[in-house]
Amino acid sequence: MKAADWQAIIFDFDGVLVESGDIKTQAFADLYQSYGKTIVSKVVRYHCLNGGLSRYQKFRHFQQHLLEMPPLTQDEERELDRRFSKLVVEAVIASKPVPGANELVHKEATRIPLFIVSGTPEIELNTIITRRGLEPYFIEVRGSPKSKQTLIAEILSTYSLTPTGVLMIGDALIDYQSAQNNNVVFLGRVRTGDKNPFPDQVNTVFDLNTLLT
Repeated sequence: MKAADWQAIIFDFDGVLVESGDIKTQAFADLYQSYGKTIVSKVVRYHCLNGGLSRYQKFRHFQQHLLEMPPLTQDEERELDRRFSKLVVEAVIASKPVPGANELVHKEATRIPLFIVSGTPEIELNTIITRRGLEPYFIEVRGSPKSKQTLIAEILSTYSLTPTGVLMIGDALIDYQSAQNNNVVFLGRVRTGDKNPFPDQVNTVFDLNTLLT
């Protein structure tokens, strides 16, 4: 599978362009630390099993199913979001790129349109992309609250892209499902040593250097 085969590439962000997955995991653990070790363990497990899901959906799940408390109010959700952002933004900006990611983006941006679709809130995501100096390389940078499936569909429609000519690179099962539901070709990134979350038929790579050859 070579980058040159595609008319556009859609990238997830955390775990695909930057090695920031552990930062988000630690942030969830810190956020729910006051509820005790058992809750923290369940929070981390759910987060890891549902990579790519927006933090808002996770907050709501934790509130109702782990804490067994009334649904979050808008103010409570905004406060959780504010605290989470404070824990992660600077660390993600400073995190290392996935091997081969910067080189691939710089190379392919001169040839085809590139996009980012992430579960990170869109305003926060654009701040991170700008601070990392990546903004010029992407046609659009899209994030939550819209689902990844919806964001991919909007990109395909807006830019009149043929789904089978578009590659999405993601590291979570929701990335694969969102690509499949839009008939977009999918490539999974599985970090060395991590468990592969994808079905057996899904092509995977350890990093993005593979796409440079």
